[in-house]
Amino acid sequence: MQKTGFGCRILVALLALALASGRFAWSPGGFDLDLSTRAQASNNMADELSPQIDASIRRALSWLAAEQRPSGAWRADEYGESTAATSLAILAFLAGGHVPDEGPYGDKITKGIAWVLSQQLDNGLLSGRDNSHGPMYSHGITTLMLAEIAGMVNPDQVEAVNRSLERAIRLIIDAQNVPRPAQHDGGWRYQPADTDADLSVTAWQLLALRAARDIGCDVPVENIERAVAYVKRLRVPHGGGFGYMAGHGATITRSGTGIVALEVCGEHRTDETMAAANLILSRPLTQQEHYFYYGVYYCTVGMYKIGGNEWKEARAQLYSTTLDLQNPAGYWNPTDGSERRAGKVYATSLCVLALAIEYGYLPIYQR
Repeated sequence: MQKTGFGCRILVALLALALASGRFAWSPGGFDLDLSTRAQASNNMADELSPQIDASIRRALSWLAAEQRPSGAWRADEYGESTAATSLAILAFLAGGHVPDEGPYGDKITKGIAWVLSQQLDNGLLSGRDNSHGPMYSHGITTLMLAEIAGMVNPDQVEAVNRSLERAIRLIIDAQNVPRPAQHDGGWRYQPADTDADLSVTAWQLLALRAARDIGCDVPVENIERAVAYVKRLRVPHGGGFGYMAGHGATITRSGTGIVALEVCGEHRTDETMAAANLILSRPLTQQEHYFYYGVYYCTVGMYKIGGNEWKEARAQLYSTTLDLQNPAGYWNPTDGSERRAGKVYATSLCVLALAIEYGYLPIYQR
């Protein structure tokens, strides 16, 4: 594998300089990228749902802030303090317009980052004492968060984030390069040494690699191309959409996942992604869908990435379905199997990331 890190350091330094130069500015409502970016976001959201979405995100972030543990971590209910839950919560704050060391949530974000960095294992795995069956989930989500936050952290954390990203990316690449059968080549599974693969774990690794590459980290393009080829093999030929593994049928949640995995890699409005988008439009996401909150996140991000009339058609239904399920206290409460075990922080963070998609603060979710 190519040595990573040098490019990361260059671009992180440039992003830090942008912070110091006023490219970003704090305002009472959150952290604005700049006036033009905020104007664009306001224009995108200028409809009847905007006030509801803004209020929903504020309630959710207030609830998330109160859920942070003294250690700086957030909990995944049955799995304990979790790098995945913590990273999703941090991403939710960023998506809502907040950054480290600034404004009402800055200290909480910084404390969460410090806890995550302390959980990296000797082999680079960002899972800490992950009690779930799939530490590569935690690793992909956390690597994505570090890549998105890299240019915003305070000077005391810059080098630590760089080092952590280098090791995290190396582990993702090494895990992909484990010899596996042809049908699984290019993908990832629950454990770094696994020899099979699935769409769900693969999507998080792709998001992480793309975010890292976008900030200048040395991510070999051939690894991304292999992952894209793997995702395309999961397309269900009849009826469109994507399956969880080779030979599996399509679901709405997995179809959203497949769209996002391909779109972030530049596969925009391809035959594969458009077929999946049409499936989502024909069978709108409901709470009866298995892994519903996962679907809220991936279908919203995926349809937004698709854009055009497809996004216009899906937008109100996805937003309204999500808004209707929020508890007045600010959280979303999953009731389905694995999502119930992952807990309210997991579900609430994913819903914020979905509802804030048009704010445009996080580069990985931009069109």
